[in-house]
Amino acid sequence: MARAFTPKVVTANDLLEGDVIYLTADDRWSRDLAEAELITDEAHAQVRLLDAARQANKIVGAYLADAVAGENGPEPTHFREDFRRTGPSNYAHGKQETTTQPRA
Repeated sequence: MARAFTPKVVTANDLLEGDVIYLTADDRWSRDLAEAELITDEAHAQVRLLDAARQANKIVGAYLADAVAGENGPEPTHFREDFRRTGPSNYAHGKQETTTQPRA
């Protein structure tokens, strides 16, 4: 039996800068997951993924990531996506520079 469709966001990496980006409902790419379009229909999700794949001059590696509606927009349901949105895993640069506390 096929598994029920769960809400998704379209995510990729910015071609030039490498940052994680998300497709918004108004066809922009945002570095903020809260701005991403939360897609609840499987057919629409596939169309949006095809739209993203056609933008090879801007993005690389587009795919559908599981998400749920949160207070401020979509939230990831899997550790991998939560980890990706915080940026590189090495200390104090990029997104992590503004979100982490200094290490002792």
